[in-house]
Amino acid sequence: MEENIESTASLPPSQPPSQSPSPASSSPAPGAVRGAAGDVAWERTLLEKLAMESLVEQRKRRRWSIFFKCLGFAYFFVLLLLLASPGGSERFSGDGRHTALVSLEGVIEAKGQANAENINAALRDAFKDKNTAGVVLRINSPGGSPVQAGMIHDEILRLREKYPKIPLYVAVEDICASGGYYVAVAADRIYVDKASLVGSIGVLMNGFGFTGTMDKLGVERRLMTAGENKGFLDPFSPQDEKQKAFAQKMLDQIHVQFIDVVRKGRGERLKESPEIFSGLFWTGEESIKLGLADEKGNVDSIARDVLQADRVVDFTVKENVAERFFKRLGTQTAQSLSARLLGDEGPNLR
Repeated sequence: MEENIESTASLPPSQPPSQSPSPASSSPAPGAVRGAAGDVAWERTLLEKLAMESLVEQRKRRRWSIFFKCLGFAYFFVLLLLLASPGGSERFSGDGRHTALVSLEGVIEAKGQANAENINAALRDAFKDKNTAGVVLRINSPGGSPVQAGMIHDEILRLREKYPKIPLYVAVEDICASGGYYVAVAADRIYVDKASLVGSIGVLMNGFGFTGTMDKLGVERRLMTAGENKGFLDPFSPQDEKQKAFAQKMLDQIHVQFIDVVRKGRGERLKESPEIFSGLFWTGEESIKLGLADEKGNVDSIARDVLQADRVVDFTVKENVAERFFKRLGTQTAQSLSARLLGDEGPNLR
């Protein structure tokens, strides 16, 4: 028993139980605290910066959205004004005699401004006006459709017969050729500038042939028709001599009609020569010598010196945007058919 006690006593003293470290010993170093605080501040700064940039971007998008909306409204408003703008002639009210002006400018064609419907309507209004001393048709045209030109020509003759006391004069500006001259010969007198171009009494119909190009490219034309001449003057097929002769005969017929109109309109004033009806054109000064025109003059000089009615009232029909759009839309079928039957262009007085 004693030995046991002694052996127990000889053991080294037991270590005291482990204790929790004091708060002082567990706290991080001051440098570590500053590093953690810096990380938090950097993250906060980054988030704030991202938020501000996002806000700025949203404001920019909002401003651009407002801008484009305003632009769209402005465009829509202008479009409405254009569509709602009245057509018709630009007439001015007032008493007293005046010179009625109708302008024929550009190519004479159904789809354009210089078409028979517009010109004839303006001429009718001009003759009908009780204060009209005379009508001046101002022409600046290289020609165009023989049908449209013929319709205007015939209407001028009808109105001159209906209103025999109201003269109609033509004032040529830069050019009065082919279909333009077809219209002009219906007037009482034709006035020109010395440098105007007048004449071109002829008819043309043009197109292209692509057979040589197709052969080089190895392209084969496959055209099926019901009717021997349904593929009349097809530009992708070899030219048929019979069809060519038929087209030439048609052009000659229209040319004869043109010559007949010129002879009737100019009468004894016309000094005929082989070149007159060949398609050539001349200066205004030379055209007077040939009897194609009467004398030099313009709208103002005719109103002042011939009609003695200085005030000029414009009866020219002005189409608005909507009218031009729908008219062009309505002529697409006719144009497509004409191009299909007669190539790129049908007969033209230009």
